[in-house]
Amino acid sequence: MASATAGALLAVSLASTPLMQRKLSPAEAAVFSKGERISTNNSLQLPELTRPVNIMILGTKVLTSDVQNPPAHLKNLRYHALVNSFDGLTDTMLLVRFNPQDKKLVVLSVPRDTRTEVPGYGVTKINAANSYGGPALTAKATSQLLNGVGIDRYATINVQGVQALVDALGGVTVHIPKDMKYRDDSQHLYINLKAGKQKLNGEQTLQLLRFRYDEYGDIGRIQRQQMVMRALMEQALNPTTIARMPKILSVIQTYIDTNLSVEELVALVGFASQIKRPDVQMLMVPGDFSQPGQYDASYWLPNPGRIETMMGRYFNVGVADGVSSGLPRVPAGIKIAIQDSTRRSRNVQALVSNLRQSGFDNVEIDTSYSEPLNTTRIVAQQGDGESAEVVRRSLGFGEVRIESTGNLASDVTIQLGQDYRPDR
Repeated sequence: MASATAGALLAVSLASTPLMQRKLSPAEAAVFSKGERISTNNSLQLPELTRPVNIMILGTKVLTSDVQNPPAHLKNLRYHALVNSFDGLTDTMLLVRFNPQDKKLVVLSVPRDTRTEVPGYGVTKINAANSYGGPALTAKATSQLLNGVGIDRYATINVQGVQALVDALGGVTVHIPKDMKYRDDSQHLYINLKAGKQKLNGEQTLQLLRFRYDEYGDIGRIQRQQMVMRALMEQALNPTTIARMPKILSVIQTYIDTNLSVEELVALVGFASQIKRPDVQMLMVPGDFSQPGQYDASYWLPNPGRIETMMGRYFNVGVADGVSSGLPRVPAGIKIAIQDSTRRSRNVQALVSNLRQSGFDNVEIDTSYSEPLNTTRIVAQQGDGESAEVVRRSLGFGEVRIESTGNLASDVTIQLGQDYRPDR
């Protein structure tokens, strides 16, 4: 691990392409300069994180139609080709907290259609902030949305970089929940994926990540992004892959813009490589879809009360009601959705009966979960891990996952696996 990381340091230090590819004004740079250093700089050991760090990660997709002067080799194409750029709207927005104090990694997804105020530009979709003012303005708008949370650094990666990263890692194995088919000749975007567990290359992974043509739109895409991120982390953060880090960094470096230093980047990778799966917590800004005709466009409407609770619990911002009390919610107040992966209807009916006997009154049966599971997942859809743990203890089986891959309207989603035995 040490030699591989040292090699990565050397590779990045000697690379011709810098990590930071755009210039920030002093005022813009100051947005990310609050607080002390985030990592050690001891020449006798590899860098380590010294405090909790919040990193804003932006994913961009820029087409030739979005820029005034596209590269010469793309000008004469009869379709809108992807441009290696960091400008324009952000397709993906994440706030990632690396916390060496409790050894947890929190990933908060911000829906691109979130309706919020962008300083200087009024109320609009938050993904427009990058096109108006780059990462600094995006950080300001994101911090304002999320109760003033501090943002230490940023990293922007475009879609070509995601494809290059997945290919450099040798692909990624995921379970595709359903057949996905879409065609857009104007962008040369052709999505054709079959349901089931499979290993995807970089181009196929982009198809999965860019698909948003179902009833959940961008929110469904966020759920798939979290699924791919978890698979990538479990696959990539191991000694074998880290040994290939110099090659991986050299491949994707031209597609990344960040104000992280090499030392800080190595400290973050070193910390993430030691995180266990249950300690990776994936959240989404809580809210609801706007109603047709409610506004001039479709929005994700953030819920201020739930944001306050979530930011207090996971980002140590302010004091959220109930966060520090340690008191679990009463069963009757927990909204539970059941997604069955066993294809045994009697299991579902038995589970509903068991839950109601235990005092959980608000239980509904959702659509089946497409991936066959050996172990039941008890998903804290709104980030309420305490309620999910109350459900797990009542059932006596399953594993709690703090992520946003369950039923959108639930507090807790039970994705039922083969470990449930009604007759026990």
